[in-house]
Amino acid sequence: MKIQVIYLLLFSCVFWGLSCSDTESVAQTAPVDVPEGLSFSSERPDADQPLTITFKAAKSSDLYGYKGDVYLHIGIVNEEAWLFVPAEWNENIDKCKMTSEGNNCWSISLSPSIREWFASGETPVNELGIVIRNEDGTKKGTDTDFYIKVTDNKYQMFQPAPIKEKAMPAGTREGINVNADYSVTFAFYDKDKNGKHKDFAHIVGDFNDWTPANDETSQMYRDNANGCWWITLTGLDSDKEYRFQYYTGMRDGEIIRIADAYSEKILDPDNDKYIPESVYPSSERVYPEGGRGIVSAFKINQEPYSWRNEFSLKDKDNLIIYELLLRDFTETSDISGALGKLDYLKSLGVNAIELMPVQEFDGNDSWGYNPCFYFALDKAYGTKNMYKRFIDECHARGLAVIFDVVYNHATGSMPFAKLYWNRTDNKTAENNPWFNVDAPHPYSVFHDFNHESELVRSFVKRNLEFLLDEYHIDGFRFDLTKGLTQRECTEATVADYDAGRIRILKEYYDVVASVKPEAVVILEHFCCDEEEKELAGYGMKLWRDANNAYCQSGMGWKEYSDFSCLYTGTNSMKYGGYVGFMESHDVERVAYKALTYGNGAIAKNLSVRMSQLAVNAAFCFTVPGPKMIWQFGELGYDVTRGTEDNKMEKKPLHWEYYTEPERKGLYDVYARLLNLRVTHKDLFQNDAIFSWNVTENYWSTTPRSLTLKNGAEVMYVVGNFGDKETGPLLLPDGIKYDYMTGRELEGTVSVPAHGLLLATSFQP
Repeated sequence: MKIQVIYLLLFSCVFWGLSCSDTESVAQTAPVDVPEGLSFSSERPDADQPLTITFKAAKSSDLYGYKGDVYLHIGIVNEEAWLFVPAEWNENIDKCKMTSEGNNCWSISLSPSIREWFASGETPVNELGIVIRNEDGTKKGTDTDFYIKVTDNKYQMFQPAPIKEKAMPAGTREGINVNADYSVTFAFYDKDKNGKHKDFAHIVGDFNDWTPANDETSQMYRDNANGCWWITLTGLDSDKEYRFQYYTGMRDGEIIRIADAYSEKILDPDNDKYIPESVYPSSERVYPEGGRGIVSAFKINQEPYSWRNEFSLKDKDNLIIYELLLRDFTETSDISGALGKLDYLKSLGVNAIELMPVQEFDGNDSWGYNPCFYFALDKAYGTKNMYKRFIDECHARGLAVIFDVVYNHATGSMPFAKLYWNRTDNKTAENNPWFNVDAPHPYSVFHDFNHESELVRSFVKRNLEFLLDEYHIDGFRFDLTKGLTQRECTEATVADYDAGRIRILKEYYDVVASVKPEAVVILEHFCCDEEEKELAGYGMKLWRDANNAYCQSGMGWKEYSDFSCLYTGTNSMKYGGYVGFMESHDVERVAYKALTYGNGAIAKNLSVRMSQLAVNAAFCFTVPGPKMIWQFGELGYDVTRGTEDNKMEKKPLHWEYYTEPERKGLYDVYARLLNLRVTHKDLFQNDAIFSWNVTENYWSTTPRSLTLKNGAEVMYVVGNFGDKETGPLLLPDGIKYDYMTGRELEGTVSVPAHGLLLATSFQP
């Protein structure tokens, strides 16, 4: 388990023998600078002496009045990692069981000495991390974890030598630089907002037995002009994978260890062990004994991948995107599983797949919006070459691949965050040159990047270039782009026009266009029309959420069901500027709402419900401009997304839906509609004449309709969202065929309840 750490810096005297008779007496004698209720038998524990830890639950504690067993979760904190932890978070062993003293009080002794209790050998014992918990870890004695300093007179931490200043070799970039002579230069930036840097920096890894030394194998040079530490290592085996970390600076008496932010592969001891062998071979993710936390891995001669398929995105204005979460798409929850479904997606008629975030994120079970390493793709889904093969196979089928990327924020595991970190408040420090301490906007999670910082923009631009070049992807969907602002704002003002935010996004778009002009950039923006139109005019596309309207119509309620917002012509948005959708991962499933809250037969009858969803689909996919499908919408997936507390939990698979006639019928309607966009693409170009009647005034008696015309080709769509047949309706000039059935039409038509007519001037 990863423990969220809040460090406390000051410790006052606590005397052994503190009364445990009542909460009030503990509160009066407990020092003010430690969490209430913890006391120790020594003011400054000695590693070679015993230590008794006593916890007295205050009335505000989760353990106040608790009658079950209480356990100590503890470790030696060394280089910011918890070492020699006797038991996992939810593992109960006698060694860590505390003795009940009665009256909400428990104690435990680390004896005969702290060092011997941990059996820590020659590892220096300078700090202990402590948590008091119940049997299953659902209750903690205090809200925060506790840290206490320890004196160790026997083993000392490494003492670095004075700084050596030297300019980096020409052409060196931050990260891992493989040189022409097969030497490798490592460099990382270290200069805070005040122009200061750490007192030392070393590299430790497989090439020096993970032991820092004041020599050419470990000590890094300082290049003040570039703000970097660097070192060049020679004599490395070009076919061997090496693992390493940077070993730098002091924070609260602890040396900082970080991985390289530009690593294309990382190893995570807390999470990699849970990845199945079939997804990522264990032989390729062996964690080094000398590591602490996340480590970087590299090989001079990387495994090659031979791209077999040339692909270029031809028409960004007519994308049909399938938004896909690898975790929830197949039984294996990985790249290999998704590969087996590509023909299904091709048959459906989509021409692009948008992968929800796949850059390394904390843990293995996630939507991916908690990124920590941007140049490495997450091992929970597969190896680097598996990702490449997936993209290659998509291209072979004419499918573009779009990466959903998260540049608004990063987790505390990100090296830039760890390098300048406030242990007390558990957030990035005031002097961090990449991050805001607190986001200026109301939508941030984790730690907010400051995109006005040149350091941040350079990092993002380099990452965009890398992903396009290395993985041959066809574009990006940028998450939460309204958050790329330094303007203090509220929910009421965050969407207001922001020239700074626009400038930043244009700068990123320019980089993408310079590498791959045909690549698409899609923004989850949701800001004022003026700002979105300017961004679209520059070449970007904007998410257009019409979920509420399509949920209303899908349920059979005309109130608030106006579809007008989906079309760019409604507000003079540039043609193709909106990527419209009925559903996305962020909103509720239309089918679930129809099942749960549907009007009359819609909720009670699967066939009626699927028919209503088919009418919905016709009034989405026949509207010109890019569209997006959230996975399984084509099968009427009716499992709720859940509440805000559990919406990201893994969802059940229902591939059997494809074999159910009613749901397969909905799939067939989707496929028919999407095929029409390909075979008669002129109807969906900017010069086509489009008109529709889709406000609340058009429902059943006067049904909703849509007309598209380009030259001699005409398409006419009528949707009956009500529960009674509508008609007869006079067909427009030129209409001859029912496109869904192939039958010929003449004169007038009637449309059944929950029914659809898609009529054309041409044979299907």
